[in-house]
Amino acid sequence: MTQSAITAYRAAILDSLGDPAEVGIDNSYRYFKDGLMVIENGHITALGEASDLLETLSADITVKHYSDALIIPGFIDTHIHYPQTGMIASYGEQLLDWLENYTFPAEQKFIDPQHAAEVSDIFINELLRNGTTTALVFGTVHSTSVDAFFHCAEQHNLRMIAGKVMMDRNAPAALTDTPASSYADSKALIERWHGKGRLHYAVTPRFAPTSTPEQLSLAGKLLQEYPGLYLHTHLSENNNEIAWVKELFPEQKGYLDVYDHHQLLGERSVFAHGVHLCDDECQRLADTNSAIAFCPTSNLFLGSGLFNLPQAETYKINVGMGTDVGAGTSFSMLQTINEAYKVMQLQGHKLHPFKSFYLATLGGAKALQLEDKIGNLEPGSEADFVVLDYNSTPLMKYRMAQTQSLEERLFVMMTLGDDRAIKATYAMGKPVYRRD
Repeated sequence: MTQSAITAYRAAILDSLGDPAEVGIDNSYRYFKDGLMVIENGHITALGEASDLLETLSADITVKHYSDALIIPGFIDTHIHYPQTGMIASYGEQLLDWLENYTFPAEQKFIDPQHAAEVSDIFINELLRNGTTTALVFGTVHSTSVDAFFHCAEQHNLRMIAGKVMMDRNAPAALTDTPASSYADSKALIERWHGKGRLHYAVTPRFAPTSTPEQLSLAGKLLQEYPGLYLHTHLSENNNEIAWVKELFPEQKGYLDVYDHHQLLGERSVFAHGVHLCDDECQRLADTNSAIAFCPTSNLFLGSGLFNLPQAETYKINVGMGTDVGAGTSFSMLQTINEAYKVMQLQGHKLHPFKSFYLATLGGAKALQLEDKIGNLEPGSEADFVVLDYNSTPLMKYRMAQTQSLEERLFVMMTLGDDRAIKATYAMGKPVYRRD
């Protein structure tokens, strides 16, 4: 091993060790006020106090020192639509009208490979500018959308998950496929991309109302045929949507049961939203080790409702954070956990800063079954991390000067922070974004 493959980063360093709801706040994190992280060929090899580790390094190893900054794992976005980048901040609708008036017209453009490539580049640059190093991503019904996204992610050596939308009814003709074509197109994309470098494929029926039972059955068949695939769809986001599902699938006992009936639940199944779940559905999600993506900015923007995080905690369901761009209003995970705090406040609960950062990092990794690779800074993990600037704005700098604890600094960061707070983003130990 050549010494040139080794780099080290010195700063305050924080990562999560477990869910505060399960292990308690004090046992949920690891913090080094003056820490050092050593990276060798893209993986973390040592983490600890700088005073302990500096003397173990060879003299020719470069140490990058970030002062007044905090290193944390890269953010993980467990639900986002890259084709909706150009329609973020679209006015005035709730879910079903919003899809018809804004989403479907925007997505029809992705039949053009050049358009898909241009938006992929903008989208991934926005993720990195906001400190997000892994995302679970919706494409469109077009295979071109997924090819473009994965090609761009591969160029940056990012751990990303995406899939082609499966949608064979209740959508414009230009955006519908068939059960057979969606199966064949998905299969070809899986063969082309799944497991290539750091990329994973997600079987992606948009949501139950836009797929026939035949198409949902073929989605389940794909999951059986290829080990390690993800399932990515929407669940119980909006009350009108839930009523529509009951009309379309009267033989099933509820929205989740539609997916369950077609064998779509499992440890790599991520259901976006889950705003309106009954206890039986929560129990079933827990039993199958399925996960929920909590998308507060989207749920507030579309007026969908308030996610019941304490209910999910009671059933020990894996929960990650999702920006849900473009119904979500920011690529920033800091702004997303800021809004999550407010969603909890409206329900009479407090969302602790350590829990917030857990959800945005290790919680997301656990929801994606990737905690052995990302979401923490444990030696052996892939070196995806973010450098947060405590002084990123004049107000942030002034407010940070008043803080008395790490907990308070984290809360200020998540409340006042946004893309300006991201000083640098690293993937596999290499810089993929630098602010300055």
